[in-house]
Amino acid sequence: MDKAEVVIVGGGISGLSLAYFLLKKKPDLDIKIIEAENKAGGKIVSENISSFLCEAGVNGFLNNKPSTIALANELGIEPLMGSEHSKVRYILTDGQLKKVPEDPLKFFASSLLSLRGKIRMIGEYFIPPLKEDIDESVQSFVSRRVGTEFYEKLIDPMSTGIYAGDPTKMSMKSCFPKVYWLEKKYGGLIKGLIALKKEKKNVETAPKSMLMSFRNGMVELIQSLENKLASKILKNKKLLDITLNNGLYNLYMAEGEYLQATKIVLACPAHESANIVKEFDKELGKLLASIPYPPLSVVAFGFKTEQIGFGTGLYGFLVPHREKRKILGCLFDSTIFPNRAPQGYVLLRTMIGGMRSPELALLPDEKLIETALSELRDILSIKGDPEFIKIFRWQRAIPQYQVGHEEKLRKIDERLKSFPGFYLTGNAYRGVSVNDCIQNSIELADKFLSL
Repeated sequence: MDKAEVVIVGGGISGLSLAYFLLKKKPDLDIKIIEAENKAGGKIVSENISSFLCEAGVNGFLNNKPSTIALANELGIEPLMGSEHSKVRYILTDGQLKKVPEDPLKFFASSLLSLRGKIRMIGEYFIPPLKEDIDESVQSFVSRRVGTEFYEKLIDPMSTGIYAGDPTKMSMKSCFPKVYWLEKKYGGLIKGLIALKKEKKNVETAPKSMLMSFRNGMVELIQSLENKLASKILKNKKLLDITLNNGLYNLYMAEGEYLQATKIVLACPAHESANIVKEFDKELGKLLASIPYPPLSVVAFGFKTEQIGFGTGLYGFLVPHREKRKILGCLFDSTIFPNRAPQGYVLLRTMIGGMRSPELALLPDEKLIETALSELRDILSIKGDPEFIKIFRWQRAIPQYQVGHEEKLRKIDERLKSFPGFYLTGNAYRGVSVNDCIQNSIELADKFLSL
């Protein structure tokens, strides 16, 4: 019988970073990481195909939080900052791509919003806050505070760009907590921003956040963690069930393998954790299974630069639901980061599906490619056919923080109190970004070793 003091289930960024931080604090800690697949990384997958460096899932991380950059420095890998073009972002509005100005004054001068929409947005200053602390949808919160037009043209596509979700169901409190609490603390968004600016008037203004990655893609972070943890990772080990006897967790894996642990962390997707604990604790299993994961497909195209009639000096564009298009948006990966495409070529990644259109993500390859190409040709004035195509499919992509998510987490935490040494982590709970996952690992490692 194999034993370990700690078993971490899931070799994605959450599981690997947690193991790293635990061993950093306690090098002699007996840890095993079990991963169901034959590779670690979860949804961080970088593939170099015909000199096109494609990200299947996670595209990068923002430098507005220190956790990922600090970890990279410790691992001896150098983060790669996005180009200046990564600041140039567009929204599809009334069938035309319109640039999103960075400067507030330029925003008011732009044609993104109508005059009526701009006046309504300014009127947010006079909108009284809700007295009740309710879990409001993103659509309801934003429309109430700054107007329907602002929501439909800007916040709707931004929400789907981050979560591939449905903002009419997404929880404002859980998805965008900082914005949510501006109203609670200051009485409104404009009032909150003015107050924050006054509070920081003697502090040097921080640079705007930039997207970052690594020269060989996001997988470089995973590979560096694997190198540090190689002896701890057991791949192709699918956990089926767990039991608790005499203070020890018994882990039953496929093909009859068995492992025993003092502490266990499920760092896999919530739906996988739900299957693992469905007999161990039915109520916990139901709660975990209730966190939705819509399907999403990523279609990568390689074109010659001159084929893109719109031009290539941009981060990409997002598509509001009101435009009734069949794609969520497109990223110009080779513009954002160097070395993503051969000289003279551009690499585009188009997202299809998500919570509102799951059926589109599940289209056969030929139909999926046809759908993406048709939309891109129309929006970007593309001529000719791509010289490179690669499809990445995620049957269950990004976890959805829907209205009621915070209460769901409270119930999950309450269930876990019955099982000392049992923990959950990952992007299904308190933040979907790489920065969030790594920060949560830091905090969980501190909690682990303080008990």
